[in-house]
Amino acid sequence: MNIVFLGDSITDAGKSNNAGAINAIGQSYPMLICAKLGAAEPMQHTFVNSGISGNRCVDVLTRIEADCWNHKPDVVSVLLGVNDASYELTYQTGTGAKRFERMMRTMLQDTMEVCPNAKLILMEPYMLPGRENYVDFLREVRVFAGSVRKLAEEFSAAFVPLQEIFDAACERAPASYWAWDGVHATPAAHQLIADAWIKEFETIRK
Repeated sequence: MNIVFLGDSITDAGKSNNAGAINAIGQSYPMLICAKLGAAEPMQHTFVNSGISGNRCVDVLTRIEADCWNHKPDVVSVLLGVNDASYELTYQTGTGAKRFERMMRTMLQDTMEVCPNAKLILMEPYMLPGRENYVDFLREVRVFAGSVRKLAEEFSAAFVPLQEIFDAACERAPASYWAWDGVHATPAAHQLIADAWIKEFETIRK
């Protein structure tokens, strides 16, 4: 299977643009997924990390052909929404929840037209304590998360409930253990993301 990851810095995590480099997949959950599936099923999958730090849905939409469709994906994984919410709350950039949902829907519709056999995995944007104005950011992110959940149902996509997963994780250890600034995941948090992603992947590959 050709698996493409779309997202922002949580997905990017220092990936190299050199396809042959050892860190081409980055140091985040795609790397852990690549390691797990690659070891269990050698040469059965290719993994492309198209996450770019700072990206919003509008940014991904403008490069969707080069960074997704051209790889002829069998699985398209999307983790977006935190930057969209952050930019709107902080700068009022016009990328509010309604436009985010419309752009996400367009991106998914176009992807399914070009790659009709591809499976979708939509990941919920999340926010943990540790960021300035956390309560306001959490409220905003939850609105965007609601759009992602809605789109997952609309497109019959697998859905990874990251907010729920991290809320439960914060009962076992402080939020800073999972995300030092409320957003950017630690290694342990990336393992939680990878485990949840693989669980959903197993349901859609059958």
